[in-house]
Amino acid sequence: MSMTFARLAAIVMAFVLCAATAVPAAADAGFVRWIQNFETVAAQAGVSRNVYRAAFAGITEPDPEVIEKARYQPEFQDKVWDYIDNRVNDEQVAKGQAARAKLSGWLSRIEQRFGVDRDILLAIWSMETNYGAILQRQDVMRNLPRSLATLAYLDKSRASFARKQLIAALKIAQSGDIKVSELISSWAGAMGHTQFIPTSYLAYKVDMDGDGHANVWESVPDALATAANLLHKNGWETGRTWGYEVIVPAQYRGRLERANKSIRQWASLGFRRANGRPFPDGGEHANLLRPAGDDGPAFLMTKNFFVLKRYNNADKYALAVGLLADRIGGYPGLVVDWPRGYTPLSTNERYELQKHLASQGLYDGKIDGKIGSGSKAAIMALQQQAGMPQDGNASKALLEFLRKR
Repeated sequence: MSMTFARLAAIVMAFVLCAATAVPAAADAGFVRWIQNFETVAAQAGVSRNVYRAAFAGITEPDPEVIEKARYQPEFQDKVWDYIDNRVNDEQVAKGQAARAKLSGWLSRIEQRFGVDRDILLAIWSMETNYGAILQRQDVMRNLPRSLATLAYLDKSRASFARKQLIAALKIAQSGDIKVSELISSWAGAMGHTQFIPTSYLAYKVDMDGDGHANVWESVPDALATAANLLHKNGWETGRTWGYEVIVPAQYRGRLERANKSIRQWASLGFRRANGRPFPDGGEHANLLRPAGDDGPAFLMTKNFFVLKRYNNADKYALAVGLLADRIGGYPGLVVDWPRGYTPLSTNERYELQKHLASQGLYDGKIDGKIGSGSKAAIMALQQQAGMPQDGNASKALLEFLRKR
């Protein structure tokens, strides 16, 4: 049978359309469709189609590591002492004090402008990117458009957040503050030295060094000033601390958790600072917090602690920032230790432990002195081999065992 010209043209057009939307065999067709469909949403929000297409050029599959990292967040899963030990230690204090000296001029200007203590800013920088070192790690930093699209496509609980942040990130690139090709972030889309999600960057960005761009990716003054601006605009109280370590009277064990009272009222109940010094301001209000229960250190948390939680809404995070800031500023550590149930390792010993575990084929992660999920799994594998209780603790006894093995 002969084919009419109209029918032939229709077949050719259908072939062309299929070819235009075809994806590589290895691609996730559903993910590619999501990217194609979301372009219209982004365009309606003011994102140029050219910017959008440049951002997703060559991206055809979700990032599996993003979903893996989304399932494990140390702020909500690690024991408080594991979380603190990984972040408040001699190594991070020394780095912070070196940065304090090197950036003294910038820190003074930022303090004067925003009223936020320099040691708090340095502690945030340490917590977020290890003073910028993490920005160079390809195993940590991700392609931002792909990461946020992955969350929007696969993680229902974060889909709305991811869509909103993706549009904001593309607008940042469109504004010229960063090139599309340089949109690099954490698994959740946090950017730069002090890890701002895109909407927070747009709300608080500061061009501290005066080059015309708030470049939190490359300019440490811009990043620290932007962090200071966030805290300032959320109510940071200049000249006040984040909290006090206190001794809880015996009769209040298990009681008054998170109660809010003035410092004068707490003192009238018998609460005293653990270091023996007087409270500087009896009229200040504070909440009682015992992150490890009655047998661990206790704190009266002031308003600035809760302002820190606007950066990351986790008690462990805000506590670690406060404790690290104090140490960077030259104050001693905790008076009451954490109720670990074992003798912890120093920073150098934690490096040594990881090296021992790696040499025995139990650990293949980064030798960084941080006891995370990978290190704990390796410890538990060793404990299983040796017939020990599988608690995953990086203890002095475990290191001594490895030294003799």
